Amino acid sequence: MRLSPFADYMESWDSNPEALGLYMVEALNKYGIVYCHMVEPRMSIMDGRRQIPHRLLPMRKAFKGTFIAAGGYDREEGNKVVAEGYTDLVAYGRWFLANPDLPKRFELNGPLNKYDRIVLAPLTRSRSYGNVPQPHAILYYSQRTTKGGLLITEATGVSDTAQGYPETPGIWTKEQVEAWKPIVDGVFFCQLWHVGRVSNYGYQPNGQAPISSTDRGIKPVTLHDGTTEEYSAPRRLRTEEIPHVVNDFRLAARNAIEAGFDGVEIHGAHGYLIEQFMKDSVNDRTDEYGGSVENRCRFALKVVEAIVKEIGADRVGMRLSPFADYMESWDLNPEALGLYMVEALNKYGIVYCHMVEPRMSIMDGRCQIPHRLLPMRKAFKKTFIAAGGYDREEGNKVVVEGYTDLVAYGRWFLANPDLPKRFELNSPLNKYDRSTFYTPDPVVGYTDYPFLECSN
Repeated sequence: MRLSPFADYMESWDSNPEALGLYMVEALNKYGIVYCHMVEPRMSIMDGRRQIPHRLLPMRKAFKGTFIAAGGYDREEGNKVVAEGYTDLVAYGRWFLANPDLPKRFELNGPLNKYDRIVLAPLTRSRSYGNVPQPHAILYYSQRTTKGGLLITEATGVSDTAQGYPETPGIWTKEQVEAWKPIVDGVFFCQLWHVGRVSNYGYQPNGQAPISSTDRGIKPVTLHDGTTEEYSAPRRLRTEEIPHVVNDFRLAARNAIEAGFDGVEIHGAHGYLIEQFMKDSVNDRTDEYGGSVENRCRFALKVVEAIVKEIGADRVGMRLSPFADYMESWDLNPEALGLYMVEALNKYGIVYCHMVEPRMSIMDGRCQIPHRLLPMRKAFKKTFIAAGGYDREEGNKVVVEGYTDLVAYGRWFLANPDLPKRFELNSPLNKYDRSTFYTPDPVVGYTDYPFLECSN
């Protein structure tokens, strides 16, 4: 039997975990089961490094069968606790995942494959002609696939009303699902996206108005190439229409699993439809989806609930940017919004929360990340992913300090398909070419960035 008396996953904790653990192992002795497999408390920072608290000894002493300890062990620590009699066996998860021959490597003290804490961030790509993923995406994503690494696709539309950029992919038709199938490989989540009012009549079916939480539009935006993007006045969704949009997300999630994805990331960031409901600068509704933070987050959480019911919580992540002000979408109390959302997401048990840092600020003459995600990181019970301006040094630092579990990289991963390897070797990075970010070329600025071997 596996037990975790010290854990607090899914809002499940005990005021006296040691007493609970002891009661259970003593009761298990009566049944004579072959082993008890117990999880250590969360690791803590001591003397500048993560350490295992080692609070299982009373349970180990009380249990009469084989005792298995788990939780953060490496080779050295595992050998130590077995030699000292703290446990009979040690269970390894992530290390065994990345090293199928782990016992042999431990025996020889050989180097280990690393499980990546580097995530390919979702990026808007404009190379899916007619909203259908293309064969050149097979090479693009396979270049960036590593053992144990997480890839998140480019933003992918959930319906024909979700579009607002040229040649972006969708996942609402059978043709699109079939086109994704040969692309999907590795650990791969599909980011589900609806742009809402960040659109114009030209992208919408039958030239209709874009939909949103509001009927207030966005001012024209000057793009990186100097051109101006005009946005059409949106149409405020009627209350009775909202369940239909929720259903679009649900069906898109089902399609993603059919296409072979491991899961989906709900795009709740950067001023798009879900955030247009969440943030008080945009949402001016007076119905059950407007006003209080609970009401403004209702649409987002209905989407989460529908997708979790459709494909399971362990296949669902969500991206949030409470501190951002993209597309005239900001909130007067971003930290309260972020905290409300992560606490609500805990109830659904989704596998990760992917959150964007505030914009970098200039301090001591250099750009620095504000690091305001800690309250949300502490409140969220599953895997936490931080994004926004990280380099190798800063990424390593926040993972070691426990500020986040994983770090997502966008532009640097785009320009360096072997980014995990370069980080491991502390090698120089290719510079990204901003002018090719949103062009439709199937090669230039897409699959032609050199690997480290080629650079050398």
